[in-house]
Amino acid sequence: MNLHQFLLILLARKKIILSTLLVTVLLALGWSLVQQKTYTASASVLLNYKGVDPVSGLTMPGNLMPGYMATQIDIISSKNVALRVVDALRLASSPAVQAQWREASEGKGSVHDWLADLLLKKLAIKPSRESSVVEISFKGADPAFAAAVANTFADEYQKISVQLKTEPAKKASSYFNEQTRQLRDNVEAAQARLSKYQQDKGIVSLDNNRVDVELSRLNDLSAQLVAAQAQAMEANSREHNATGLGSADVANNALIQNLRVSLASGEAKLAEAASRYGRNHPVYQAASAEVGKMRSELASAVGSVTRSVGSSAEVYRQREAQLRAALAAQKTRVLELNRTRDELGVMLKDLDSAQRAFDSASQRFSQTRIEAQSEQSDISILNPAVAPAEPSGPRVLLNTLVSILLGTILGVGLALLLELLKRPVRCAGDVRDMLGIPVLGSVEWRPARPRKGIRALMAPRRLLRLH
Repeated sequence: MNLHQFLLILLARKKIILSTLLVTVLLALGWSLVQQKTYTASASVLLNYKGVDPVSGLTMPGNLMPGYMATQIDIISSKNVALRVVDALRLASSPAVQAQWREASEGKGSVHDWLADLLLKKLAIKPSRESSVVEISFKGADPAFAAAVANTFADEYQKISVQLKTEPAKKASSYFNEQTRQLRDNVEAAQARLSKYQQDKGIVSLDNNRVDVELSRLNDLSAQLVAAQAQAMEANSREHNATGLGSADVANNALIQNLRVSLASGEAKLAEAASRYGRNHPVYQAASAEVGKMRSELASAVGSVTRSVGSSAEVYRQREAQLRAALAAQKTRVLELNRTRDELGVMLKDLDSAQRAFDSASQRFSQTRIEAQSEQSDISILNPAVAPAEPSGPRVLLNTLVSILLGTILGVGLALLLELLKRPVRCAGDVRDMLGIPVLGSVEWRPARPRKGIRALMAPRRLLRLH
């Protein structure tokens, strides 16, 4: 079908098209005039995208998420908000509303749910494309009621946004409160274990001065033991060698040296007396007795010095044994202190860990408690709704224009449908397309008009056209 054929169809079916258009326009116009007037009231709310948390003072990055605006629109259009609006306006308490509910739902369900669904059907939410403003519109027959419902939706949305923010904070506050009690008990138990351990071990101070003192004492005893061992070894050697005059201790003794000098002098006198006198001479016997006495005194002095060297060696050996025992005891004491310090360090770490956990939980508990008590909202009512002076519907002019467009489309569609159901031959092209045979000529019919002269005689010849 070409454009020429389409225009021929429209021309042939113009009555049907015009009739359909007229009926459609009349129906739309009648429906617009019969419909009750409706009024639309709008309230604007501002969503604070870059709001600051009043508790922590930090910028809330969650508001910058792409789904934030869609989430807020879903909250506004939720049934929970609608039920709060019904309760705030006390719509369910009206006997007329209850009668309408019984008639509409036959008493099934709840009047609050029925009213909430009705309000949501007439509610329109339109977010701004380039700003954080959301427009809440409500359509109703009463302009004052429409404005009241729109404002109530904005107020309840603001309140429920605060509730949605504070309820998790309240649950978190309750949780942290319980955790704080448990952590406080853990801190007290760790402190009690530490105190009992200090009492059992006799630990007065928690510093490491005592360990340092004991280590210093251990080092001193070790140095003294080394010195005592050297002295004992030297004393043992001297004792072993102190058996005669060849001993250094004996030889270097002043008394023995004096006795040896006196003995040498007496022996010289004895030798002189022996050369002069006989053995029975009194001078010889006196000199011999003097020499014997000196020898006995020398032997007694040597024995005394030898015994003194042995006593000194015994003292050094005892000193070594005492230092060895003291060093072992001190080493045991230092090891015990180290073990006690390790166990005490573990208890101190447990106490410190429990204290840190308690401090962290206490801080979070204080913060969540303040958040749970915060009633500030980041939703602000920008423009409250006012009762509209002009009705928003029905739109007679718009409905008429739409009916003209719709009636034209329906008329053309109906004409094409009738043309397809029973298609007549309207031009030479239809014969060629439908029958598949060439068209040699066509006869056009024109309305008869009075003609005069030569034109009247030539008129029949013009009706025949050859192709």
